[in-house]
This record gives sequence, structure tokens and C-alpha cells, in this order.
Amino acid sequence: MAEKMVDRVSRIMSNNKQIRNIAICAHIDHGKTTFSDNLLSGAGMMSDELAGKARQLDFHADEQERGITIDSAAVSMVHAVDEEEFLINLIDTPGHVDFGGDVTRAMRAVDGAITLICASEGVMPQTETVLRQALREKVKPVLFINKVDRLIKELKLTPEQMQERFVKQIANVNRIIAGLVPKDAKDKWQVNVADGSVAFGSAFHNWALSIPYMKKKGITFADIIDAYKDEADDEAYKALAKKAPLHEVVLDMVVTHHPSPMVAQEYRVPKIWHGDVESKDGKSLVSCDPNGRTYFVVTKVVIDPQAGEIATGRLFSGTMRRGDAVHQNIANMPGRVQQVFVYNGAKRAIVDNVPAGNIIGVAGLKAARPGETVTTDGPGEPFEKISHIFDPVVSKAIEAKKPADLPKLIEVLHQVSKEDPTVTIEINEETGEHLMHGMGELHLEVIENRIKSEKGVEVKTSPPIVVYREAITREGTESEGKSPNKHNRLYFVAEPLEEEVRDAISKGKLSPGRLKKKDAEVVEVFREIGWDAKVAAKVKDIFEGNVFVDGTRGIVQINEIMEMVLDMFEDVMKAGPLAKEPCVGMKLTLMDCKLHEDAIHRGPAQMYPTVREGVRKAIMTAGPVLNEPLQMTRIEAPTDYVGEVSKLVSGRRGQLQDMQAEGDITIVLAKMPVGEMFGWSNDLRSATGGRGTSSLVSQTFDRLPMELQEKIKTKIVQRKGLNEAQLGV
Repeated sequence: MAEKMVDRVSRIMSNNKQIRNIAICAHIDHGKTTFSDNLLSGAGMMSDELAGKARQLDFHADEQERGITIDSAAVSMVHAVDEEEFLINLIDTPGHVDFGGDVTRAMRAVDGAITLICASEGVMPQTETVLRQALREKVKPVLFINKVDRLIKELKLTPEQMQERFVKQIANVNRIIAGLVPKDAKDKWQVNVADGSVAFGSAFHNWALSIPYMKKKGITFADIIDAYKDEADDEAYKALAKKAPLHEVVLDMVVTHHPSPMVAQEYRVPKIWHGDVESKDGKSLVSCDPNGRTYFVVTKVVIDPQAGEIATGRLFSGTMRRGDAVHQNIANMPGRVQQVFVYNGAKRAIVDNVPAGNIIGVAGLKAARPGETVTTDGPGEPFEKISHIFDPVVSKAIEAKKPADLPKLIEVLHQVSKEDPTVTIEINEETGEHLMHGMGELHLEVIENRIKSEKGVEVKTSPPIVVYREAITREGTESEGKSPNKHNRLYFVAEPLEEEVRDAISKGKLSPGRLKKKDAEVVEVFREIGWDAKVAAKVKDIFEGNVFVDGTRGIVQINEIMEMVLDMFEDVMKAGPLAKEPCVGMKLTLMDCKLHEDAIHRGPAQMYPTVREGVRKAIMTAGPVLNEPLQMTRIEAPTDYVGEVSKLVSGRRGQLQDMQAEGDITIVLAKMPVGEMFGWSNDLRSATGGRGTSSLVSQTFDRLPMELQEKIKTKIVQRKGLNEAQLGV
């Protein structure tokens, strides 16, 4: 009798060298899910006829309906290379920018990424974003150029023209890689046709080629051209798929060019775990030791009606067993492992235990959220927080249609924020207002539909609202915060953070979090930027793009109050004094403090109001302004419609940045305020006869024009129902 897939997976998972953890990532509509179907059919997990059409890993109804991937999906399968079996743990990720958070989280779990590009469209904005997400997590890329059939059938290119196009596309991918990896890894991580780290093919017609495979099987590019001689010759496509099956070519490439967990963790762990790599735990993590202490990092949480909360993630060391008592370090809560799973897309198979180096599901971790580090034997040093490239910029107020559903709605909103941490849920107990902050209109629309269809709560939502940021324009004056008992006084100064520091935070050179002791690496980064070494050594917290510095000297009790000071610094950064919007790009320095000698007079009830008052006052003296989110948007439209496109852009306060003609298509780069982008897709289609498309390149926050500052601030304050006492005015 044929061996079941779960038994084959279980048999190989204990051999570290035979495991490859990979993700598929690409721009939207470049064919990732169709591509993963081929890999599944090759592993015998679905029929060849359905491969490329069933979109097996899009198992949510809304994904099938919209034809896009919304959630990342995991699957474990076995692939043999020269009769040696390898376990491939695969994650299919979304391509739409609104769901980019899922890509970032998936990258924590994997060691290799198959970057997919469309042969006719080439490298697109989201290709660059997913590569950046992969390389930030030290995940090694290989390249698959998909939809080659379009070059032959639609564009009628000769082999020479196709080769020219491929060379250009590969150079573009390598340019992105070169800009994002350390100098010493540049050559090793570049993709190359000759060594087989680049493959070409058609996921829809189930074939692929790479140079090593062509040599091994004696296939040439002429065979491909021949198969497409006759229009829609299904038999020729099937013969081609038998001769050069996509799964074989691609998984051979994965096994050859992607590292095993043992190799990858040697260079990944020091980057994403800030504990001592020479300690017992550190050595166990670096060597991916199945006998070491269990370290499991959660990358996704799904709430299953039958099994409860299931946390998917990567097991970096130790062995996860059913019944293990564990500690959830960020939530600081104990837990117990009820079940351990391996994945097969929508299905899960229960296993007794899984050793280090695998991607698994775990039931029973009630407090787990993506980014959580789970350990056995009590608390351990957590892994670095998973930081997303883009911030939530659009909000909707949400309420239950029936008042009786309100408790259920609150529970569902908590579930939603667990399942998708890029959705920020704000529940205001005082006003009864519930807000969902997301990446864009589509993101919030999908969440809203799932609350209705999957969670069974009828809700109504407000039109989308833009999330602004509060910033400052100059160095403020020293401001005092006084405690209610008048025994403690703290003095703060606020000033804008240098662009270089903000850049270092966004690129991951400076990791967010509180610094409990002097961190030599952090000091070095600040020194390179131009900070004085003494000031750099006094940085205590990097939070949401803001920095807190302890500038005091000789204060005996400073360490006793520092955690309370940082609590309130973070609190004000989440909701600033202008309009309770998040703050960005601020440097707050505690200049001096006068504290009561008796600890009882400087507890939280005294310190929290003191810090809040002092920080708010300091910000209000530093020229506070509102920054609005802007999106750099790439617009493609026929050249005849360029006038309509530029009219549309300027009518929405946008600025044209660049314009390039490629054949009869013009590519326009424009900087657009998010507040003016609602309904953009429909307007663009109307203005271009249905032929214009746009995609997000990057996102920034720039100062709102001065003539709009007061108007927008008043609007936000009224919408939130705030009074002067709640603001820093």
C-alpha cells in the first residue's frame, strides 16, 4: 500500500539536512497560487488535471471569488532528487500590497524564497517589496520567470528577443538583491542562469526549464517553441509538461540552492535573536538542535471553530511534543501544547512530536500572536519583533447592527487582531467606538466580509477614514511635568529625529524595543549617523519610529522609575497631543528630574501623569504638525490617455514624479495622498477606457499642506469626540 504523505513527512522531518523551508512570493497576478498547485500535484497531493486551475492553497471562499491570495497557506510535501528524499515545507503568500503583512510574517518561518516574476511584465513594485521583506529576514532568493508562454503566443518574440528580455529581468532582480544584502554575501546571493538559481516556465501549462535540467535531460528551448507552434494544442502542452515537469525543475532548484535549517540558522539566528549566541540556548538555536530547549516562533494564528486557536510557526530548536508545558514570552503567560500538526493546505494532520527545523501548527496556545516566542522550561529571550514594511493608513469605524451582538463583536475583533496583526483594532470603552486600522480599502473590506460570513456577526461600517501621523518641526523648549502630589518633577525636550535615524529604523539597522543595557551595536549605528557616543549610549527606547534618550546625570533613583517613564512615552507616541494620532520621527530627551526620596511617593499613580504631561507639553512647544500618508503609485495606461491620467492625478492633490513610454504604454510615477485615493481604481478605469492599472511602490508620511492643517485637525478631534483636557492644548 502506498505510504501516506503524513507518514513520509514524519519520517524525513527528523533529518535536518533533508529539510527545506521555502515561501513563494511575487507581485499580484504573477501566478504564485497556480505555481504552487503544480508543486502539490508533483508531490502527488492533487491531480495533474486540476494543477494550475484548482488554486488549492486559496481555500477561503473570498479568495476563490476574488481570484487573489489573501492568507498565506502552508503545506509540507516530499520531493526526491536522485532517489534521495527531501521534505519541502512550503508557504504560499499573497501578492496584493494590502496583505503584505502576511508575507513579512511568513519570511520569519522560512530560509529560502522562490521569487516569481511574469515574463511579460517583469519586475514590478511589489516584487521589490517582497524581495526586501525576504532579505530583511536573511531569506535566500531564487528566481522563477513565469508565463513564458505569453512571450511566444501573444508577443510572438524570437528566442533571441526572449533571451534579451530575460537578461534584463534577471539584472533587475540582482540589482535589488545587491542593494539589500551585506557586501560579503552579494555574490553568493545573486541569482544566475548558469548555476540553475533561475528557472523559466509556465505554471498554467505545468512546465519549467533550468540550465542544469536542460543538460541533464537533453531538452532545448527549441522544444518549447515547437510545442507552441499550433494555437491551443493541449496535447503538445501535456507532452511538454511530461518532458519538463515544473515541480521537478523548481524543487531540484530549491534543494540545490536553498539552505537546510541547520545551515540557515547559523547566519539567521544572530540577526533575528538578540540573546547570547554563546549561551546554551544560543548554541542550540544556531545548530538547530532537536535535543535543545524548545524555541518556537509563531508567524500566523488561525481560529478554528473545532480546534480553537492554532498557531503556525517555525520550530528553531528543541522538539515540540503534545502535552508540553510552555511559556509565551511576549504575553508572559504559561500554556500547554494540546496538539501538534503538519500542514497540507487547508488540512492538518496530527502528529505526536516534531523536531527542530520544521514549520508546524500548535493548538492550545491561547495567548499566542504572530511574533510570539514560545519556550519550554520557563521564560526565554524572545526573538526580534516582526516589523512590517508598511503601516496601517486607512480606518473604518465598525459597529454591530443588533445591540445584542456587541459582546460577540468585541470578541471577534480581538480574534481578528490575533489572526492579522497588520489590522490594528481600537476599542474605546468610553465612547463605545470600535475602529479597524488597515493597509487599504481592500484589506478592510475583506476583514469586514469575513466578520459577516465566517464569524457570523452582522455589522455596519463607516466610510474609510485616513490615519494621520503627528510630527514636530523644530526643537522645543524644556517642559516640566509635575506629579499630582507635587513631590516629583520631570523635564523633557522634544526635537525632530534626523532623517538618517528614521531611515536606519525603517531599514531594520536599528531594532525597535527597549534597551535594558548599553547595546554596542545600537551605539555604533547612532555614531555612524553622527550622534555623540555618550548620547547614543543613553538611548532607552526605540518605539514606532521615535527615540527616547535619558539625558539625566547623577539621579540615584532613575532606574527605579525608568520603566514607568517609558510606558508613558510609548503611550503618548501611540496617541499624540494634537489629535490623538500616532506620533512619528520624534526624539524625546529626559533632561532632569527631581524625585521624592521615598519610593511610595513616586509610584505609577504619581509618575504616569507626570510623564504624560511633560512629554505632551514638550511636543506642543516643538511646532507640532499633522503628516498625511502618501503613496508612490505606478500607473500604466495607453499613451493616448496620458492627459487624462495627469488630470486625474492633479485633481487628487497628486504630484507627477516620472513618466516613461514603453511601446504604446506609458508608465507614470505619481505621489498621491491616501486621503484622496478612495474610489481611485474605478476613476482610473473610467478615465482610461478600462485599460489603466496602478500599483503601490512605496509609502511615506509628509507634512499636510499648512492650509489644511487646522481643518483636518478639527475634523479628527470632532470625530473622536475629544475635549481640550484630553489633548495637549
